[in-house]
Amino acid sequence: MAYEYSPKSDVKETHDLIASDKVEGTKVYGSDGEHIGSIERLIVEKRSGRVSYAVMSFGGFLGIGHDHYPLPWAKLSYDENLGGYRTDVTKEQVEGAPKYDGDDYDWTPETGRKVYDYYGVSPYWM
Repeated sequence: MAYEYSPKSDVKETHDLIASDKVEGTKVYGSDGEHIGSIERLIVEKRSGRVSYAVMSFGGFLGIGHDHYPLPWAKLSYDENLGGYRTDVTKEQVEGAPKYDGDDYDWTPETGRKVYDYYGVSPYWM
């Protein structure tokens, strides 16, 4: 049997899996269905490959002046009807949450614990 070359598929999503570049920009909705932000990036634990945080952008206008809020990945669930992620976090909770400007964030376990404590989630590493 001859081997036939087939270029790699450009599929970035299956029923259970999605490429990180498709997650970035996905809208996040509160429990009331209100759009509260969009996923800007994922923070992945190097050794386990587990997604630790989804950094949500919130506020600003046309991408200018928005803040960055790390949200524990466990607080998000994908809602096919919305085509985005749903969370039980309200817009008001996000406004008071730990945040950072630009790329200046301290990704230490102590800072992570503050984020997880704020949202009432047990840190995955404990």
